[in-house]
Amino acid sequence: MTLNRKFFLGFIRIHILYHASKEDIYGVQMIQELKNHGYDVSPGTMYPILHSLEGEGFLKCRKVNVQGKIRKYYKITSKGQKILKESRQKTVELINEVMK
Repeated sequence: MTLNRKFFLGFIRIHILYHASKEDIYGVQMIQELKNHGYDVSPGTMYPILHSLEGEGFLKCRKVNVQGKIRKYYKITSKGQKILKESRQKTVELINEVMK
């Protein structure tokens, strides 16, 4: 795993939680959203992150049949909301320190 990838995985996880707090999300949608912010995330990275966030109880998944294919939509849980709030606080602290 490259150094950049290790650094940015945390940012990506927070980004996913943020979007899942606004609306239900799915993998391809988040890959595109992150690409808009300069992250190059492959499906081989995205789906394990989503599954991990679900397994940790930060996201909840529901399956929907979309044109004959099952699409998994993810929504933030109350546990996810809590960690997102804590992450926001830590992010502000970090930005304030790093940008001095």
